[in-house]
Amino acid sequence: MLSRLKRTDPLIVLIIAAVIVAVIVPARGTFADWFAVATNLAIALLFFLYGARLSTREALNGLMNWRLHLTILAFTFLVFPLVGVALAPLQLVISDGLYLGILYMTLVPSTVQSSVAFTSIAKGNIAGAIVAASASNLAGVFFTPLLVLLLMSAGDGVHIDAQVFIDISLLLLLPFILGQVLRRWVKGIAANKATKIVDRGSITMVVYSAFSAGMVAGVWGEVSVLEIVFLVVFSAVLVVFMLWLSRFVSRRLGFNEKDMKAIQFCGSKKSLATGLPMASVMFGGGALGLLILPLMIFHQVQLMICSWLAARYAWKAGGQHTPSAL
Repeated sequence: MLSRLKRTDPLIVLIIAAVIVAVIVPARGTFADWFAVATNLAIALLFFLYGARLSTREALNGLMNWRLHLTILAFTFLVFPLVGVALAPLQLVISDGLYLGILYMTLVPSTVQSSVAFTSIAKGNIAGAIVAASASNLAGVFFTPLLVLLLMSAGDGVHIDAQVFIDISLLLLLPFILGQVLRRWVKGIAANKATKIVDRGSITMVVYSAFSAGMVAGVWGEVSVLEIVFLVVFSAVLVVFMLWLSRFVSRRLGFNEKDMKAIQFCGSKKSLATGLPMASVMFGGGALGLLILPLMIFHQVQLMICSWLAARYAWKAGGQHTPSAL
């Protein structure tokens, strides 16, 4: 048992630890505000290191890989929503509110930070992942409200805030560009273990912050234990299915190994960081907690499964055997 624990990917252990700490001691009040600022700084530092780590040629190639970006956008805003609609019969076994939460989860953009982090760990196309995941969030400002209008009948409650563009640019794109500009002087630091430490640390901080917010809001008290278990199992099945499907389709479309990994990690996930603010703007009121619960659980499950897959790819890329514990 101890031998297997030693070979377990540290990111999985960190994520589980973050969830446990959030349950026991969730971030509240002023501390939660400061921790949110620290989390954003960690994410900005991560993308600065990505910018410093990549050559300008690699960054430009990532920007021009339009087939990659269109494929990821198709998974995020076409395949996922179709799956959400196809799951309508679930209303026979779960409440309507819980199903609407699942449907909403399928409509939000992909994650940015964790998608890029996992692509990096897996030795995939990092530049392509950065551009594609960022494009997903920018496109989501328009596509997610539109899909909600079409599929969830949100009506006039939908509101698009242009501040989202500014937030994404300042938090993700600007640090990446600064890293590119300063690459000559800091590429040595970015090439060592610093990027891996910030990768894992920032993901852990996001998990703790998101789970704490759910604890403080009392989201977990609105559903039964059986419904939570159902959502966990359902999320695991959906994540595995989307990872398989994105790999299968990318192979059929002729993408190389690095692009395939970027498609898997960007096209199989949903962003709690983007989905939660959008939900609060579009819905609000007492129904918000139930609507975001499936997204919260899916978010945690996708991080755990993708951390395992990224570690597996990393071991294979390094010529090592995957530990039996995984």
